[in-house]
Formats: sequence, C-alpha cells, structure tokens
Amino acid sequence: MIATATKEFRQRFNREPIIISSPGRINLIGEHTDYNEGFVLPAAIDKRIIYAIALNGTDTCNAYAMFSGESASFSLHNIEPGGDWINYLKGVVYHLQQKGHEVKGFDCVITGDIPIGAGMSSSAAVEGGLAVALDHLLGFNLTRMEMARIGQLAEHTFPGVKCGIMDQFANLHGRKDSVMLLDCRSLDYQYFPFSFSSEVKVVLVNSMVHHSLASSEYNVRRAQCEEGVKILQQVYPSANSLRDLTSAQVQQQQHLLPAKVYDRCLYVTQENERVEKACAHLQRNELKEAGALMFASHEGLSKLYEVSCPELDFLAQLASQRPEVAGARMMGGGFGGCTINLVETGKVDAFCEFVQEQFRQRYGVSPEIYITSIEDGAKVELAVEAVA
Repeated sequence: MIATATKEFRQRFNREPIIISSPGRINLIGEHTDYNEGFVLPAAIDKRIIYAIALNGTDTCNAYAMFSGESASFSLHNIEPGGDWINYLKGVVYHLQQKGHEVKGFDCVITGDIPIGAGMSSSAAVEGGLAVALDHLLGFNLTRMEMARIGQLAEHTFPGVKCGIMDQFANLHGRKDSVMLLDCRSLDYQYFPFSFSSEVKVVLVNSMVHHSLASSEYNVRRAQCEEGVKILQQVYPSANSLRDLTSAQVQQQQHLLPAKVYDRCLYVTQENERVEKACAHLQRNELKEAGALMFASHEGLSKLYEVSCPELDFLAQLASQRPEVAGARMMGGGFGGCTINLVETGKVDAFCEFVQEQFRQRYGVSPEIYITSIEDGAKVELAVEAVA
C-alpha cells in the first residue's frame, strides 16, 4: 500500500511525500460506554489507512482517495461541512485552526485496507493519520491525546456523529501486542499485555451488513442514556453520568425509567462492570473467563441496547458453539459490521470454514474474514523534507 500510494502521489503531484500509517482498531469489550464516561479495552490493529502527503505552498488542500477513485479539494478559509470522506479531513483541519494552529495547504493520496462500515473505525484512522501528518510537517508538537480530541471534535461537527473518544484514542495510542484500558472520563489509561498472541488469533467476521443506521441510532442511544441520568439524579444527585452508577442501582430504580431508557442504562452499567472484570481476568491469564464476558456483552448489546442485527446475532451464536472460540461479540457501533472472535490459533481455518459455510447457507453470501494482529498506533512510516 505504501508503494502504491507513493507512486500515485508522484504521478499526481510530481514530488516526494511523507508516508503516514494509521491503524483501525478492535475493542475487546466496552461498547457504547465511552460517551457515557465509562471504560473501554481497545487495541490498534494491522488494518490501516495510508497517507502519502506533502505541503503544497498554497491555501488549498487537495486529496485523492484511491479506495473510491475520487478527488476533492477545499480552501483553508471558511471551511464548512460537506462531502463524504473529505468531511473528515475538513474537520481535522478546521479544529486545528480553532486551536490556534496555522495549517498550510497540502496534497495527499489516501489508500488503505480497513473495510469501510465493518466497525474497525476507518474514520478515526483517517482523522488520526492527517493529524499526525500535519503535526509532523508543521511542527505543532501536539500530544497524542490532543490529536485524539481533535479527531473526536471533527467527527462531532462535520459528519455529525457524537462519538466518544475511544476510536481516536486507540488509533493514536496503540502499542504492539497490548490492549489499553481507557477511563473515558479522566482519560487515564494503562496497557495490558495481550499475552495470548501465540495461543489465540483475533478473528473478525464481517456480517456483510453495512451499518447505515449506526450514525443516527448512535445519537439516539446517547440521548437515551442522558435522559436516564437526568431521571436517576433525582435519587443519586452526585451521578453525572452512567459511569457513576452501578447496575444494581439502575435495577433498584427501574420504576422511575421508561422501559427503553432503563434497558440502555442497565446495559451501560453492566458493560462497565464487565470491562473491569475482563481486565482482572487478563492479568491472571484467564482467557476463558474474559471470553465469557464478551459473550455476555453481545447479549446485552443485542437485547438491551438493541444495536445488533440478525446477521451479527447469528455469527455470535455460531461462535458460541465452537470450543476453539474463547469469546465473541459484535464490535463497533452496531447494525452491521463485524464480530470479534478469540480463536485458538491451530483451529482458525476450521472455524473460518464452519462460519462461512453456515452463514452462506443462511444468508446466501460468504462473510469476509480478517485475521488481525495487535500493532502500534498512527505513525510516520517514511519522512522526507517537507516541500512548501
């Protein structure tokens, strides 16, 4: 991909770019908890967005996306939302400007192998990659967390998805063979070695359903959680978010909450508790116990949070039948995308064949499968002198 992007850049812009590698992410457990100030357990993976990019000495930003064959440009002046993938670039540039950084015009070619709509957060990879590139080219000296916040703001205000910070955080803070426990309130984090790399593979199975509902329903879920907090503050006035409540407290006040709001609040509080338990199991090398929490997470996402779909439920059910699978669940915003499966290394092929055959019989299509590894976060892969 690096060679392809470099060649395309040279042909289009006739000079040498720097190369940025910006990963997608998995999340072992902790879904829809980040915007509720809870806990998540993500990692960066070997599926990536690649930028070939250089400054161009103008006040215009030009981009070519190899995955769609589209070109787009925008001026550095009066940036406004609009467009498809270019919206993410606009958002990053706009929020860098809002933070007082003088962004200069650039040319870039973007390619990658993160499947779009599969729940691996290609959008955060696009945002983080550009932030790393501009920080390198223009010497902003941003911290990784500052870049993550800029990516999150870009997503909030340009595509209009009120996401938490997990995706951008994982993209920029990833460490090879480690998962990261992130406290989405304080933004404190710690690395946990994923010491099972030789024993199990992280296998993502694509439901082949593009999660087109995810953006709108994501915002609905967020509003429902906020409604629940306002109601529960009558009993627990110190609770500023669902992070401050236990699942037992939510259950005790079920009578106060509309049925759907109750379900959402119960799921989030239970999921926060599962993340903390999963970390304890990982520290003790108890993979089976951590995996059981992943299955429970999927059940909650499907029944209480209602962000699954029949295809995802079927994939999780198939995984639960296989002894070589330690744990599995849907991953990402929902309504499509992938399941994440922890599969015994020596039996990955058998698992993949079983899932593909069963899914093909049920839905008439063979699911794409991605065997991933846990890698470093967004970084400069190849640097040359910036060309102004």
